[in-house]
Amino acid sequence: MTAQLIDGNVVARRLQDDIQQQAAAFEEKHGYPPGLGVILVGADPASQMYVRMKRRACKRVGLHSAAIELPEDATQEEVLAAVQQFNEDSKIHGILVQLPMPDQIDEEAVLSAVSLDKDVDGFHPVNIGALAMKGRTPTFTPATPTGCMVLIEEAGIDPSGKQAVVLGRSNIVGLPVALMLNEANATVTICHSRTPDASSYIREADILVAAIGKPNYVKANWLKPGVVIIDVGTNKVDDPSAEKGYQWVGDVDFEGAKDIAGAITIVPGGVGPMTITMLLSNTLKAAHRLAEG
Repeated sequence: MTAQLIDGNVVARRLQDDIQQQAAAFEEKHGYPPGLGVILVGADPASQMYVRMKRRACKRVGLHSAAIELPEDATQEEVLAAVQQFNEDSKIHGILVQLPMPDQIDEEAVLSAVSLDKDVDGFHPVNIGALAMKGRTPTFTPATPTGCMVLIEEAGIDPSGKQAVVLGRSNIVGLPVALMLNEANATVTICHSRTPDASSYIREADILVAAIGKPNYVKANWLKPGVVIIDVGTNKVDDPSAEKGYQWVGDVDFEGAKDIAGAITIVPGGVGPMTITMLLSNTLKAAHRLAEG
């Protein structure tokens, strides 16, 4: 058995083509494109790279992007002022606060200050709360978990009635995707660093979302034959045989898993492209809501 490979690049390109067409129609109708405002605090190389990728993606699909970059020692007041600047800018429809932020910044306070109408990252406590409440629909859902759910659908899997295991409980991926799987009527187990014998839970999974940030943590003999694996992990490991001296691997041992799983995302190129695509989609949605009510 060889797993179906879930290529997020292919799915993302198709969705971005549609976003590009919708963005062009929006600009023709309103005279300006949908706009994304990005706030970056500090000079973390990974964060800077992510911001560049997101702004390039905006340009590719015809969205306007603007950035406010603040120094590592920026104060809480300065960051909140940047959020307010974008809140008040009628040409900015979505606001992305690049995480993590330096230790002196209260991230929760910053995320709470983002206008609900512009919370395209879906991290405002009201949106997260709505995600957790049965019968409530959040205005926006977080980009990476939403991308995970799209990829599960692309694999032809209906989560209803399935056993789903989420490995990791971060506010950014683990907890939101667990809530989404629950909403899709899966039976959800969350495993984390304090879970004894996580492998015993993973062995029962029909769907596994791995977001723990540990390279090749999940072993092939932990997997149920036919399991659908969404590997969110992107871990840099030394590899002298590679041209750059390193390679990127997921949280699941791909080489072992691909002969057992029914479907598995590639790393890199699986969940990553979907995160940016869902952010673009949310920004387009925000633009329509703000411009048309």
